[in-house]
Amino acid sequence: MVVTLLIAVLAVVCAVLVGFVARQILGTAVGWPRSIVVGLLVFFLGVPAAGWVLRQTGMPDGATLAADDVWLWVGLIALSISWVFALGVAALVASEAIFPTRPLPNPIDVIRAALRQRKRTRRYLEILAIASRHGVGWLFHGGHSRVEQQLSTSEERARAIVATINDAGVSFVKLGQVLSTRRDLIPEPYLSALASLQTSATTLPWETVREVIESDLGRPIDEIFADVDPSPLAAASVAQVHRATLRDGSRVVVKVQRPAARAQVEADADIIGRLAHRAEARTRVGRDLRIESVARGFTTTLLEELDYRVEARNTEMIRATIEHIDAAEPARRGLVTVPTAYPEASSTRVLTMELVDGAALGDSAEHLATLTAEERDRLAEVLMTTVIEQILVYGVFHADLHPGNVLLTRDGTLGLIDFGAVGIIERSRRQHMTAFLLAALSENDVAATDALLLIVDAPDDVDLDAFRHDVGIVLTAEHVRSVGQGSIFTRIVDVIRQHRIALPGELASALRSFATLEGCLRVIVDDFDMVGRALPLMPKLLRRTISLSRAATDLQAGAVISLARLQRMPQRLEALLTGIERGSIGITLRSDDGTDTSGILSRITSEIATTLVSIAAVVIAVVLIVAGGGPVLGGSVTLFAILGAVIGLFGFLGLLRVVRRTFGRRR
Repeated sequence: MVVTLLIAVLAVVCAVLVGFVARQILGTAVGWPRSIVVGLLVFFLGVPAAGWVLRQTGMPDGATLAADDVWLWVGLIALSISWVFALGVAALVASEAIFPTRPLPNPIDVIRAALRQRKRTRRYLEILAIASRHGVGWLFHGGHSRVEQQLSTSEERARAIVATINDAGVSFVKLGQVLSTRRDLIPEPYLSALASLQTSATTLPWETVREVIESDLGRPIDEIFADVDPSPLAAASVAQVHRATLRDGSRVVVKVQRPAARAQVEADADIIGRLAHRAEARTRVGRDLRIESVARGFTTTLLEELDYRVEARNTEMIRATIEHIDAAEPARRGLVTVPTAYPEASSTRVLTMELVDGAALGDSAEHLATLTAEERDRLAEVLMTTVIEQILVYGVFHADLHPGNVLLTRDGTLGLIDFGAVGIIERSRRQHMTAFLLAALSENDVAATDALLLIVDAPDDVDLDAFRHDVGIVLTAEHVRSVGQGSIFTRIVDVIRQHRIALPGELASALRSFATLEGCLRVIVDDFDMVGRALPLMPKLLRRTISLSRAATDLQAGAVISLARLQRMPQRLEALLTGIERGSIGITLRSDDGTDTSGILSRITSEIATTLVSIAAVVIAVVLIVAGGGPVLGGSVTLFAILGAVIGLFGFLGLLRVVRRTFGRRR
């Protein structure tokens, strides 16, 4: 019993020791389970292997061993076990190359991942069933079923896709609505079909809405609102809106998120991301358009829209831009307004905002008919200048502008609503967009193309001459076209898409806002020429973006930076001269992502040297063993044979280390 226990303890100690030594020799992480298995094999095979070597060399057993042969006998046993260990390490390297070690996951994470996988699979199968029912299963698996063969035209396929999206739920409806504005990604007739997507939904019972309000605000509803209309003003797939009155008498609307909306959106966002990753990995179009980045931007924005605190901040940003615009032109103050958000009555799933007493622009034909032509023209012009200045001057704009989000109030003014999606463009890109519009005004196709190339992400193989030619065609046609023949922005985006050029999300939002703005303006004035009225404004807006005060501030900032650099020059020059004197000048290499790569050369040199030394050791070992000779140490063991076995062992382990690191880098 004691002997058995002692053997078991020695086996475990040997296994752990072998695993530890193997990790140190290979210089990389190796899975402990396989290391322990190899250690046990070394333990159980080492002694038989040593016995076999002793018999092959003619050495006597321990009982008849002469005193002079003890150290040789022990050395042969150690050398034999070392070679068994080396072969075990080789087995480790082979197993790592075929089945790389993966860190053991946290059991809780495994359970959570399994639950998410189950939920995702169920949702994916549900979407697949919806797609198959409408005959668009080919979107997922290809092929041509009987139903799919009936969709013989692009129009029929587009209608089937829209029906599928409508049935798939909120996330896909939102995605379809976003794609309906991305002419740089989606061709006709799919673009028009996607524009018909609706987000209407059945209403939630008042008790459910009340529970969400009180749960999120942490107070009884009567402590916040004097009254809330139980009948919703509007209902969509994500939220529904109720009229209410605050305790101070302010008339407001309360936007309440559906309880299950976030869980469904999170599951769908995961699916959308995986589908986009597959599309970019497997298709040229997906790679050219960077579809995974587009999907990631969409899902990030969609998840942000579920946090109504973000929308409240967006509302205040848009309000600030309008206040700046009104301050510059007091005569237009109040014609375009943004409702006030009430943070104390808002939270993640509840948003309380000032009531804009009006109807959507698309539903206000009768009210517009009561206004004079001059009043309608004034409204359209103010709305146009407001949006253009938001985009080009201030860089913060409504990214989901359409006739449903512009309300015509009873007093004949316009109110902007729904700021879940707000675009933000940095100053340098705003200047590039302004430069493009100025070039378009003068029909300068070369300058317009150069400005566009500063805006878009053009691939290396884009045909610049063909791109410049197509841009020039659009500009020339714009100067002779009739009103109502489409927007220059949509045609420019069409050119960008045809050349497979990726358009950054925020800039796509800006061009989309220009195009949808034109639709809003033509609801107010059916023959409003937005481009003809807007392009002459560009020089004025450019002057505002490069005002003397801003130019002076830029020069001052540049001067301060330059001065700081000049102040550091003497120290740098002194360090350089000192390095030259000492012969210790070094060069730091960095990759495109900023990673220090200065050690790559030394590592490569070190590994090449290690490889050459290891190969040389193996070759020398083979020569010594094959040649034989040298003093006989005992039995048939010669000095050259022992030296060859020892040198070969170290050379073999060195080669294994190189091979292991090579496979580790490839992974």
